Amino acid sequence: MSEIYELTAEVREVRGTSANRRLRREENLIPAVIYGAKEAETVITLSHNTVKHALENEAFFSRILTLNVGKKKEQVILKAVQRHPYKPNILHLDFLRIKADEKLQMNVPIHFINEDKAPGIRNAGVVTHHFTEIKISCLPANLPEYIEVDLANLELNQSIHLSQLSLPNGVELMDLSGDESQDHTVVHIHPPRAVEEEIPVTPPPETIIGTKDKEASVDDEAESDNNKK
Repeated sequence: MSEIYELTAEVREVRGTSANRRLRREENLIPAVIYGAKEAETVITLSHNTVKHALENEAFFSRILTLNVGKKKEQVILKAVQRHPYKPNILHLDFLRIKADEKLQMNVPIHFINEDKAPGIRNAGVVTHHFTEIKISCLPANLPEYIEVDLANLELNQSIHLSQLSLPNGVELMDLSGDESQDHTVVHIHPPRAVEEEIPVTPPPETIIGTKDKEASVDDEAESDNNKK
């Protein structure tokens, strides 16, 4: 089970673009919303600095979070982050409530391990990662922080597909869903591209224009002199 993060939030009394802009500019707060689990939507604010620091951790995106909103604790997962287009600012967050007995669907990161031990890499192969995260379905208690893909035995020209991933108990892969045509390659080791050898270009022999005609003219003059004699 994933470790639980706890954040403190406050109920937001006002809504709207102007109010949200004022919260961010004057109070360094991030507007956010909690929804789902057939409950009423709750609008909240969180500390910008706290959230910005938490978002630097990859696991924050795939862990169960606890939001302390007043006296109430909300079990949620992060569903969306809105960022400023060019400033390092968080503009808005969406959180989805979870229930212990209801499955949730999430994207979780893939961690590739033992890449340096792969026989294909030791034979000068090049690794290509086709996926960096996958979509899974599971109960909250079974939510993994990431999925490990072990490359220790991967040879040159070999691949690992979605159907070959080792998933924790209670976790289903949504990207596959029983359809063999969707069994895409996750990682592949292939030979390096051949370096094309440069073929030296031999310049054509130098041609002296008019030499033959000049030699013929000299011969004609010599023959004419002999006739005169």
